[in-house]
Amino acid sequence: MQVLIVIDAQNEFSENGKRPVPNHIKAVEAIRKRVEEARQKASPVAWVRHFNKPNESPAFVPGTWGAEYYQGFGPQTGFGEETEFIKNVYGAFTGSDIGHWLKKIKASTVLITGFYTHGCVSTTAREAIMEGLEVLLDPDATGACNISNPLVGSLSADEIRISSLLQLANMGARILPPSS
Repeated sequence: MQVLIVIDAQNEFSENGKRPVPNHIKAVEAIRKRVEEARQKASPVAWVRHFNKPNESPAFVPGTWGAEYYQGFGPQTGFGEETEFIKNVYGAFTGSDIGHWLKKIKASTVLITGFYTHGCVSTTAREAIMEGLEVLLDPDATGACNISNPLVGSLSADEIRISSLLQLANMGARILPPSS
């Protein structure tokens, strides 16, 4: 059984958030298509939401606009099973009980979408691979940010996203064509 996992589809990644992603609107629309497909098939959807710990940055603070799901996102009833998982670390498997839930519903494949491709999406994909799940990724349904370091240089958000996807593909994840 295939399960859609939506990682951190929260306002904080929008242009007005504290962690803006350059391709946010494009990624959100691709995620929306994947959610619609899952709902049409009554496939399970895992909604993973990140909340920072109290001593961390002012982003993803529970109860704030930035920590809320992007407009129209989040669990709904009337389709397949949709469950919310809250985490405060990069990986959904480490930070929530999603692994137990996936075993309970007998998932064999996960399609992972969301933000940051190089952070929470990548960590969750690696955790899923280690759990023996087939991992699928839609490149259009992920987003990253520009990263720089004075000692090693800089990469654009798109370079970061592509690099992360290539690394995951090298580890056994399957990259999907865009949703129709």
